[in-house]
Amino acid sequence: MEAFFEVCPCEIIGVTGSDGKTTTTTIIAELLRAAGYNVYLGGNIGRPLFTDASVMVPDDFAVIELSSFQLMTMNKSPSVAVVTNLAPNHLDIHTSMSEYIAAKENIFMHQGTEGKAVFNFDNEITKAFASKAKGRVVPFSRKESLPGGIYVKDGSIWSGREGFKREILPLADILLPGDHNVENYMAAIGAVEGLVSDQVIRDFAASFTGVEHRIELVRTLDGVKYYNDSIATSPTRTIAGLRCFPEKVILIAGGYDKHLSFTGLGKEIVERVKTLILTGDTAGQIRDAVKSAAGYAEGAPDIMEADEFETAVRTARDIAQPGDVVLLSPACAAFDRFKNFAVRGETFKRIVNSL
Repeated sequence: MEAFFEVCPCEIIGVTGSDGKTTTTTIIAELLRAAGYNVYLGGNIGRPLFTDASVMVPDDFAVIELSSFQLMTMNKSPSVAVVTNLAPNHLDIHTSMSEYIAAKENIFMHQGTEGKAVFNFDNEITKAFASKAKGRVVPFSRKESLPGGIYVKDGSIWSGREGFKREILPLADILLPGDHNVENYMAAIGAVEGLVSDQVIRDFAASFTGVEHRIELVRTLDGVKYYNDSIATSPTRTIAGLRCFPEKVILIAGGYDKHLSFTGLGKEIVERVKTLILTGDTAGQIRDAVKSAAGYAEGAPDIMEADEFETAVRTARDIAQPGDVVLLSPACAAFDRFKNFAVRGETFKRIVNSL
């Protein structure tokens, strides 16, 4: 990644965070394309961009997702840096939460005064980044109006940039479900404002169905909807997924242990899950967190365990009734049984489509 920054001839927009970075990166790239720009999308999202640098021109944009591992050694920052949020993650690899945060800070710490940094002000860690940024800070918040920032008011996303308040995007026009996707759009708007018209943003939001493996509707079978959220490799991502649905769901969870706490997830599962089907290395940890959560009673939710992933999916099929939602949102990485989250999601879709 350092080598790409050295040779890239065009403006780089970088995105990092614990949750939402792939969707936000994709939204930014697609908004720029819809506005007529030539865009290269890559990085941690799955496509290296180094070999594309030779054909890029200064008027292009490189939009890149950056992981904490890529950022750890970075001594350069993109001209536009976006941090969606931060919560404990990858503590199986990072020596501490402090190291994880310090890695994420590299996305903006090497900017000059001409740089722009977009931070989530609803997250205490990323809000604190603002005092360290050398360039212009664009805050965004779903919970409070921010002068000079991006915020939600009266059912719409607004901008207060340069002292002029204007409505950009009605929330009802966003096709993607969930408050976390509202935040993803606010982060993206903060990155592209001044480059993409408000009308382009509205048109795009009304048609964008999301990125594969992220609250992806796989199939409706016998009145039951099956959703693939395999990208949910941390408890906070699964919590965001659960909050997308007004009804209690049948949740399939568990996987590789990243040494993260499931305490907060346990409380959400008690409130939002009718049946929990656990599989993978962390099944016992998640079960214990649920049973220890306030409000838990035997059978609320029902907790089942399956040794094999396919058995978990077929168990969900057996117990689901018309009107139910079956959600794969593991809260864990996939490495205990799969090469990565994408292979896990593809396996889930194959099984669901064979039912």
